Amino acid sequence: MSIQGLAPTKSNLLKEKENLALATEGYELLERKREILMIELMKRVDEAKMLEHELERASEAAYASMRRMIFSLGREGAAELAEGAVLGASVRESTVQVAGLRIPALEAVVPERRLQSSFVNSFAESDETMLEFHRVLKLAVAMSAIRSVVWRLAREVRKTQRRVNALEKMVIPDSKARKTFIEASLEEREREAVFAVKLLKTRGAKRGAT
Repeated sequence: MSIQGLAPTKSNLLKEKENLALATEGYELLERKREILMIELMKRVDEAKMLEHELERASEAAYASMRRMIFSLGREGAAELAEGAVLGASVRESTVQVAGLRIPALEAVVPERRLQSSFVNSFAESDETMLEFHRVLKLAVAMSAIRSVVWRLAREVRKTQRRVNALEKMVIPDSKARKTFIEASLEEREREAVFAVKLLKTRGAKRGAT
């Protein structure tokens, strides 16, 4: 409702005061929600950075171990052992509770660490390489899970920020302007009524005097 088409009545003033109180309360709640989401987002970002560094170190160690295995067994021997190795991870969608919200996330499960070559064909270098890459896989899965939460949290923060901005810059100022307009109009009408009463009394007094 624009000011131009707004009837300056007491009922509309009461309604506008209620709307303003509701918008102000909504703004405060959304602002607190945004702050909580930002705190949670920063926590997850820090976790992701720590995992990233850990994954980088684990990858370097795994590839160094693989180079030692290839040097020890040769490329053909390493390739033959690698053909029998199977590593995988199952991924499913889950939810996490953040600031009272159920945010979709990824939950990945890495198979238990085990050696996949026989005792006859097992070598220290190949076993070490297998274990190192299992650690890399586990960290990579954890990284994908935390990144999915970070991405969804960031999207929720942007959505909440847009609502906060809309209330702060549009809804609340417009509501205040309508409230001020109605109050000013009612006060002006009241002054006119008082002036009219005084004028009538003055005229009545003059007529009584004559």
